[in-house]
Amino acid sequence: MIPYGRQTISEADIQAVVEVLRSDFLTQGPAVPAFESAVANYCGAQYACAVNSATSALHIACLALGVGKGDRVWTSPITFVASANCALYCGATIDFVDIDPVTYNLSVERLEEKLVQAEATTKLPKALICVHLCGQPCDMKAIHALAKQYGFKIIEDASHAIGGTYGGEPIGSGRYSDISVFSFHPVKIITTGEGGMALTNNPELAKCMERLRSHGITRDTDEMTHAPDGPWYYQQIDLGFNYRMTDMQAALGLSQMQRLTEFVTKRHAVAECYDKLLAGLPVITPAQHSDSYSALHLYVIRLQLNAINSTHREVFDSLRAEGIGVNLHYIPVYRQPYYESLGFKAGQCPEAEQYYAEAISLPMYPGLTELQQNQVVAALKKAVAV
Repeated sequence: MIPYGRQTISEADIQAVVEVLRSDFLTQGPAVPAFESAVANYCGAQYACAVNSATSALHIACLALGVGKGDRVWTSPITFVASANCALYCGATIDFVDIDPVTYNLSVERLEEKLVQAEATTKLPKALICVHLCGQPCDMKAIHALAKQYGFKIIEDASHAIGGTYGGEPIGSGRYSDISVFSFHPVKIITTGEGGMALTNNPELAKCMERLRSHGITRDTDEMTHAPDGPWYYQQIDLGFNYRMTDMQAALGLSQMQRLTEFVTKRHAVAECYDKLLAGLPVITPAQHSDSYSALHLYVIRLQLNAINSTHREVFDSLRAEGIGVNLHYIPVYRQPYYESLGFKAGQCPEAEQYYAEAISLPMYPGLTELQQNQVVAALKKAVAV
């Protein structure tokens, strides 16, 4: 089976983790701040907070921005459920903005329409979570302009996007958002096994997220309600969580950061090969917005179903039967049973549902060979009877 994604682990990565295992600190040691500094410096952000998953990073990002009961948070329906769940964890309500038919990211036009309607009914969002699907960033400049006009905060869910750029700057710089979030799951651009990180340029947000990832505890005397009882003293000043990243994970991430540019470059080479091999087939290949450079976490094609004799499901099943580990990213979040129980219904976001009816994620990772890509495309040709 050729998987849709997989990690790339080197001997240097393994040695980095072994060194931590032989050190005095398996967790809460020097590797985590070193990894945070490496990512923040790469992205041009002031602060970074490493946690045990991107889901945790989204959660504490919402809390740091004051999201709570009675607030509204909006996001894209074409994303993993964590992008929406994080708002519900805070007691807020969630809603969805339909996607752009070309980039598959949240549509600025649909967002503006929804904001106009929400302002008329005093139901504006407290925060917007912009998902950089497949590694290609949303139109952040336009979204930031709307945020200034309508007064909402911005979280970039850049789980797919470390190593990409927008407007010539690294994704995660925070120029057009309050907080950016990365994922380091094994199939992402770089990995820590499991892990995530929240970046910001706001010192208060950074301090808040650092407390929230570790039980709401502080050892900073400036944040305490009174002078410490002694050098051992700490205070819990928030209701936080155990969302810490271990030094073992951070050491792997720090080692992987040294090859981030290489990984993204190889992903682009894989995409260029696919573009050539798929030319002339009844599929739509990924678009690249001129203002951005995608990290290419995923390579999503859309089937032109009116030009083939097979259904979406039949093509998917045929590829799997040929040993091609295709996947589908994603089911519209509001079509999940839990969200339907909250009152969401089919048809809310027509572009998202059309995308879901046609999309297939082909294998995409730096170690994918040209021979394997030829196998993928040969299986696809068979599946669509071309």
